[in-house]
Amino acid sequence: MSRTTVIIIAGIVLLVLFFAVGYLARAVGVRRALEDFVLVWFAVAAFNLAVGVFEAGYSFGEELPIFLLIFAIPGVPAIAARVWLARAA
Repeated sequence: MSRTTVIIIAGIVLLVLFFAVGYLARAVGVRRALEDFVLVWFAVAAFNLAVGVFEAGYSFGEELPIFLLIFAIPGVPAIAARVWLARAA
């Protein structure tokens, strides 16, 4: 399994954990948990981009599509759920 696939799977697992914590801890709330997930996941994806550029020797242009893929697959559903929950409230 490629590194990108492993990171994306980790992001999906992390999204489920953030959602569960938000659901179970009423003081936190699901909407806040999803907001926090997006911030944390953006930082993780940016760190992965930096590792690819500075450690692995890829150019920024080569790493940018991978960054977008890594961020978007778990991030877009989280953002969509946050927007949906805001409209439902």
